[in-house]
Amino acid sequence: MEAVKVQYTVREDYVETNKRNIEQVMTDLRVMNNPGIKYSSFILDDGKTFVHLAMYPDKETASILSELESFKKFRAELKDSQPEAPPSAENMQLVASAWAIF
Repeated sequence: MEAVKVQYTVREDYVETNKRNIEQVMTDLRVMNNPGIKYSSFILDDGKTFVHLAMYPDKETASILSELESFKKFRAELKDSQPEAPPSAENMQLVASAWAIF
């Protein structure tokens, strides 16, 4: 299983644009309906720090996200927005889960 957490902080004037871009990615993933992609995004209490959690059964499935046009747009616009703290990715290893992920 592949699992990654990405965290970054955007400027206040970019929060709503970032939310819209994330929502488009999620819409596209729901339409795709691939049961091997578990992807969620959260915003912290400061209102401008985003955390994305993604889980995939394998590397091949993980690559599907980066090929989505909406995800490419999200990443490019995020980079161009000059975030206060750029995206930082951390790979994670599952220890245990109370529910079946895959």
